[in-house]
Amino acid sequence: MVTPVKDVTIPEKAQTTLLLQKHSDFIAAYGTKKDDYEYCITEYLRMSGIYWGLTALSLMDKIDKVDRDEVLEFVKKCQHENGGFSASIGHDPHLLYTLSAVQILTLYGTTDTVKTAKIVEYVKGLQQEDGSFIGDKWGEVDSRFCFCAVATLKLLGKLDAIDVDKTIQFVLSCMNFDGGFGSRPDSESHSGQIYCCVGLLAITGKLHHVNADMLGWWLCERQLPSGGLNGRPEKLPDVCYSWWVLSSLKIIGRLHWIDKEKLVRFILACQDDETGGFSDRPGDTVDPFHTLFGLAGLSLLGDKSIKEVNPVFCMPQETIDKLGIRLQLLSL
Repeated sequence: MVTPVKDVTIPEKAQTTLLLQKHSDFIAAYGTKKDDYEYCITEYLRMSGIYWGLTALSLMDKIDKVDRDEVLEFVKKCQHENGGFSASIGHDPHLLYTLSAVQILTLYGTTDTVKTAKIVEYVKGLQQEDGSFIGDKWGEVDSRFCFCAVATLKLLGKLDAIDVDKTIQFVLSCMNFDGGFGSRPDSESHSGQIYCCVGLLAITGKLHHVNADMLGWWLCERQLPSGGLNGRPEKLPDVCYSWWVLSSLKIIGRLHWIDKEKLVRFILACQDDETGGFSDRPGDTVDPFHTLFGLAGLSLLGDKSIKEVNPVFCMPQETIDKLGIRLQLLSL
């Protein structure tokens, strides 16, 4: 008996053109609807939500559609005495939201308006003896947090504040027999964790440790008959993996192994042609998270109507270029 592949069917009348104007309107309007249910229940990840929306607008060259001063005022109010940033005012600081805050400030070129020395101190204080990072004072260890720490410090030009070699060794201990990476040693390979670990190795110039062909094969097996990508075997496709999978393939020089036309068709089918925005799968509710990663995926696939996205930081390449940051990327 053959187990059927978990997948979706793309409707015959699915959208086939990119609705950039509708997407920029959707993102710009999202932050103004502060009484909406969806807005209220996402307070716990507000900082990342602002980063997703701003980056999406930046890639569409529409960042001016949101109030810059209002955004920066919010970010400043979320910085704590220890230097870290929280998801929203009154919440606890966390490494995830600290990276999002630094990315927002970097997009605007305003990292000097917050206490950057305290940010560096905060990130450094979260490194553990084995090189791993905890996300906050509660002590959860995850390879994602290693990426958040390294990416934050790289954007601030302070990567030497931590023991980078130890962090690299911890990340390599999360590598599996299939070429992928998990959240901790002996954890299942997952596309999101792979992006974080491969991205960290790109920042630190240690991609030679990756078996690019084996990892590239595992990542390409994430493409389903619909053209969409999933995060691990036996899961449904999701637009967000158009980022996690494609960015990793771009970093290791295997992006051309994907069936581009089928994936583009899947991503475009996830647009809402009335409200704008992208959803995880065709017909589902749209949100800023999937909108950013849908656009970023299309950018990686060569859509010239969207700005070039940097595959490591998920920010416009021009922003990374202004900082003079150079990253290691492999080629076939």
